Amino acid sequence: MIFLQLLWTFLLIGAFTFGGGYSMIALIQGEVVGHYGWMSAEEFADLLALSQITPGPVGINTATYAGYTAVVNAGYPQWAAVCGSLLASMAVVAVPVGLVMLVSQWLLRHKDNAQVAAVMRVLRLVVIGLIAAAALGLVGEESFGTVGMNRRFAVSVAIFAVVFVLALRRKVSPVWLIVGSGLVGLVAYSL
Repeated sequence: MIFLQLLWTFLLIGAFTFGGGYSMIALIQGEVVGHYGWMSAEEFADLLALSQITPGPVGINTATYAGYTAVVNAGYPQWAAVCGSLLASMAVVAVPVGLVMLVSQWLLRHKDNAQVAAVMRVLRLVVIGLIAAAALGLVGEESFGTVGMNRRFAVSVAIFAVVFVLALRRKVSPVWLIVGSGLVGLVAYSL
């Protein structure tokens, strides 16, 4: 049963996500944490961190890890979880690959059309909203700790603020931000 649910869920996520992997995160979180309860919000935050530091598109990585975790948490053996991760990964890209092949041909023929340009402008705004929703959905106790003057919360907020400023103002490479944040977190949380 879980395999059919994974297939249907990730086919729908792939079909209704515009703007790439980061805009997909809010939909994945809503389904795997909220709707099906396949994992906790903390597990999803860990899964998302792992998805971002491993090579490849973040949306596909998130689907892969979500499929694996959902099947493991449902009590299946690891070999079945590998099948779940493959199923989720393939399902999340199946519809977009087919649509891109069809739409790219159509867009090339109609790229100068005013209505097409208007739709593309609106889709850009939708994507910004989805990315913002994904970012705000990760702001919680599982990422920052409880609000107050405990060390975990203070370190989390400081790392967030420094990374935000370095990424926005200084245009520091995300690779260095991830490596630096990981090292600071390792030292700060292990003390």
